[in-house]
Amino acid sequence: MTREHILRAIAGSFILLSLALANLHSPYWLWFTAFVGANLLQSAFTRWCLMEDILKYFGVGGSCSRSR
Repeated sequence: MTREHILRAIAGSFILLSLALANLHSPYWLWFTAFVGANLLQSAFTRWCLMEDILKYFGVGGSCSRSR
C-alpha cells in the first residue's frame, strides 16, 4: 500500500469517526471534521500534508509519486 493510499484511508477514517462522535456525544466533534476537510483542501493547493510527513518519519508505506 502506498503512502498516498494510507493517507486517504486515515483522512476518511478521521472524518467518519468524528461524524460518529458528533452523533453519539457532542456536535462539537464536527469541528474536527471541518479541520480534516480544511487540511485536505490546503494540501491540494500547497502539495504539503503534515500527516504525510508523520508517515514518512515513521517509515510507513512506500513513497508517493508527485510527478503526475
